[in-house]
Amino acid sequence: MSPAEPQTDTTYELLYWPSIPGRGEFVRLAFEITGTPYRDVSNEQEDGVQEMTSLISSKSTSSSPLFAPPLLRVSHPGAEGKLVIHQTPNILIFLAGKLGLDGGNNEASQAVARQIMLTALDLNNEAHDTHHPVALMEYYEDQKDEALKKAIDFRKNRIPKFFGYFERALKANDSTGHGKYLVGDKASIADIVVWQVLDGLKFAFPKEISAREKEFPVLYGTFYPAFKDQAGIKEYLASSRRMKYSHGVFRYYPELDRQD
Repeated sequence: MSPAEPQTDTTYELLYWPSIPGRGEFVRLAFEITGTPYRDVSNEQEDGVQEMTSLISSKSTSSSPLFAPPLLRVSHPGAEGKLVIHQTPNILIFLAGKLGLDGGNNEASQAVARQIMLTALDLNNEAHDTHHPVALMEYYEDQKDEALKKAIDFRKNRIPKFFGYFERALKANDSTGHGKYLVGDKASIADIVVWQVLDGLKFAFPKEISAREKEFPVLYGTFYPAFKDQAGIKEYLASSRRMKYSHGVFRYYPELDRQD
């Protein structure tokens, strides 16, 4: 079931770093699952990165400044100028109402979808910090000892804490979501973000996740495979548009994974 009919009268452009999924992947998934046309600027045009960085570094006083990618640029027929916004959760909340990914028609379900999404983004950030626990601008090799300490705590304490929350959310929505959806009976921004983080963690910590999957049978036994099989997502994951994990948020360092 597609959450919404794609809006063909609006132009959406994602501006993010090329060749990596990163935080831009959450935005791509929102477009792909709804069949909404969009441009992935840095991956589709030669000067895409320069266009993105120039928007961020602009000192124009005619619009609100932008801090960091991903950026979403939106234009409507007949409108003067284009809306450009940043911050991953801000972009997703904006798109949720446009594309039918907001979690339902009432404030309570929409609030639940947003809080699950934000919690999953917290986990996303913590996963990133396992390989850059001290300084973002220094190489992993310069902070390996600290990264190992961070990764051990992340695997032992943080992964089961977050996974337990997602498992409980799926069970709380079982009467309508049947383990496939975190809120209501169709995909929302909560499902998109949780699934992407689960998938990234399988890449970054394959032994740890393999050992823990059985502890969360709904999360990894029902939700995870069901999301992959949805119309739009299945085709996207098999396409060249789905970029491989490498040196983005989720990175595989064998020494940070479970050792037994």
